[in-house]
Amino acid sequence: MEELNKENINAENDSIQEEKHVTDDSTGADAENGQDDDAQAVTRPAHPEAALEAILFAYGNSVSAERLCEVLCLTEEELEETVVNLEKQYADEGRGINIVRLEDSFQLGTKAEYYDRLVKLAKHPKRYSLTDSVIETLSIVAYKQPVTKSEIEKIRGVSADHAINRLVEYELIEEVGRLEAPGKPLLFGTTEQFLRAFGVSSISELPEMSEDLKETFKAEAEKEALGGDNDDDDDTGIIVDI
Repeated sequence: MEELNKENINAENDSIQEEKHVTDDSTGADAENGQDDDAQAVTRPAHPEAALEAILFAYGNSVSAERLCEVLCLTEEELEETVVNLEKQYADEGRGINIVRLEDSFQLGTKAEYYDRLVKLAKHPKRYSLTDSVIETLSIVAYKQPVTKSEIEKIRGVSADHAINRLVEYELIEEVGRLEAPGKPLLFGTTEQFLRAFGVSSISELPEMSEDLKETFKAEAEKEALGGDNDDDDDTGIIVDI
């Protein structure tokens, strides 16, 4: 009787081992399938131009090149090629949209020639008048960024509080950090809105600051110091849509 029981126990153990082996194989297969699914999820899209267009259209705001490369599984060179292809497609087909380049980011936008028609349907953008002192301060930030308020005032020779506050309000400049110096003063730089407002893709596209322009800044600063310029009452300057 004992021998019979031992045989039954051994048979049961063998059955359990076989079931465990089948289960392990099944788990391994599931894991491999999961890895295959993950690998498939991060492969390059069959039509990268269409995928890029979909992302920019749905997101609305600008998307960094780094993030686009990550989402589309493209290298920087492949992303640039994809953008150029899409730009060419829009141009060849006479489309009303285009790719807006903003430093190292991209955004889907409408062509400028359709602005008058768009404002009949959409909300009209805010329009601001930038006075001479505000323009000069903005120019200093654009060419010297990142720059502190004291550095701006040293160049202009007058207080920059009012101009900086206006430019921050208009979202043309923003705080970009703090200088590693006593007091850790704020550093200011231009924004993407600045690029849009002045129709440039990068700060590098700005023309070089000439000596004549520097002399003009100096003369205007001296005039302002003597009380000859009041931003709130002065209608001179340039108009920008923001």
